[in-house]
Amino acid sequence: MPLTETGLKQPVKANEKDLLKINIAVVPDDQKVEVALKHLNELGQKFRSLMLTFEACVKCGACAENCHTYLGTRDPYNIPTNRADLLRKVYKRYFTPEGKFFPGLIGAKDLELEDLEKMYSYFYQCNECRRCSLVCPFGLDTCEVTMAGRQLLHWLGMVPKLHASVGAAMAKTGNHTGLTKAGIVDTCEFLEEDIMDEIGMEIKIPVDQPADVLYIPSSADFMLNPNTMTGAAKFFHYLGVKWTISSGITEAGNFGLLFDQRATLRANCMRVIDEALQLGVKKIVWGECGHGWRAGKMYLPGMLDRPGRIPIVHIHDEVAYYIEKGALKLNPESITRPVTLHDPCNFGRACNMCDTLRKVMNASVSNFVEMTPNRERNFCCGGGSAILFDDPEMYDLRIKFSAKKAEQVRATGVDKDGDGILCAPCSICKAQLYPMVEEHKLGVEVKGLIDLVGLSLYPPK
Repeated sequence: MPLTETGLKQPVKANEKDLLKINIAVVPDDQKVEVALKHLNELGQKFRSLMLTFEACVKCGACAENCHTYLGTRDPYNIPTNRADLLRKVYKRYFTPEGKFFPGLIGAKDLELEDLEKMYSYFYQCNECRRCSLVCPFGLDTCEVTMAGRQLLHWLGMVPKLHASVGAAMAKTGNHTGLTKAGIVDTCEFLEEDIMDEIGMEIKIPVDQPADVLYIPSSADFMLNPNTMTGAAKFFHYLGVKWTISSGITEAGNFGLLFDQRATLRANCMRVIDEALQLGVKKIVWGECGHGWRAGKMYLPGMLDRPGRIPIVHIHDEVAYYIEKGALKLNPESITRPVTLHDPCNFGRACNMCDTLRKVMNASVSNFVEMTPNRERNFCCGGGSAILFDDPEMYDLRIKFSAKKAEQVRATGVDKDGDGILCAPCSICKAQLYPMVEEHKLGVEVKGLIDLVGLSLYPPK
């Protein structure tokens, strides 16, 4: 593997100015080891699941051939157990009796500055997809170690520039891309014109309007995935739902889950609650973002400790509910192109949505072809947990991480005539799969699941 000057492939780090915007200071190099050990001790005392992962792994290697990052790079540090060892060996050295007195016998290691650099590199090569946990004979989830490692690195000021800038944009504007209210309103008006041109109907995308439903889109749906936004608008319009988006929270994603759960994650969740209460809505409907829904589903309800609890549902579950109720009449014959489905990791392995995705898919298209493996066993797209770095070396890794997904798509045969559809019901998956399709020369078009719902409800004229 080509090496950088430090001997590692690393995402560009945020500078001190970037980090101050998310209220984190850079720890000087001569203090990093001491501060890291302090925080590692805190993490060990708080999270028993992390300790279980440290103590119970027997290095059987079952995770290796089931990890797309290792399959794509053949870098031994991308074997999940070896990546976890970067932190495990240090913990054992300082916080276990045998590690303190007989470190060589258990593979324990003193922490050095170069070890932190290696952690920064490899914890940001892990997609946190959690597929390794499915094949581990003890059910260990090495994603626990990646998440703990990223949190620790965050406290040291070792954060990718992408994550820091997204965190700052979210705090300032309520979305990852820094869109202002004027930009949001203008974009929605452009999308309304697109809908009129496409189907000859006036369908509104309300912003900051009194409503029963607050829809939380991904900010990428204003630029990168506009058909997902228009698909959602068609869905709400068809049902006659009084809905709105809020200019203060146009972001289904929550990068805090991926690098700073203590502060950024909670701040983003509270922003959703504040906007929902201010608008007086009766329900929050989440848009197409896998990790964002994982945060919304598993963290938000526990934060709704104020009067007037508000139900939170995902748009895929909402569509499936109205299909079952008979209130949503989709026409699968509107989409006859072959379609295969990528199961986003957080929908499949974290949120139990595999059946929901297929209920919506089968009602929307007439030629659905499953990948193998699929559902919770599916492989990650290679961009999960915001590994969407564009600097050349990290971009090269992203494409290598997607090699297994490209292999899965080819095996379905949907790409052979060049008119297939690869359905990616998650915003980050779409952002990763667009370049994957190009680099691996696949004859498919990437679309969201709500894109297909919109096309099935209102085919182009």
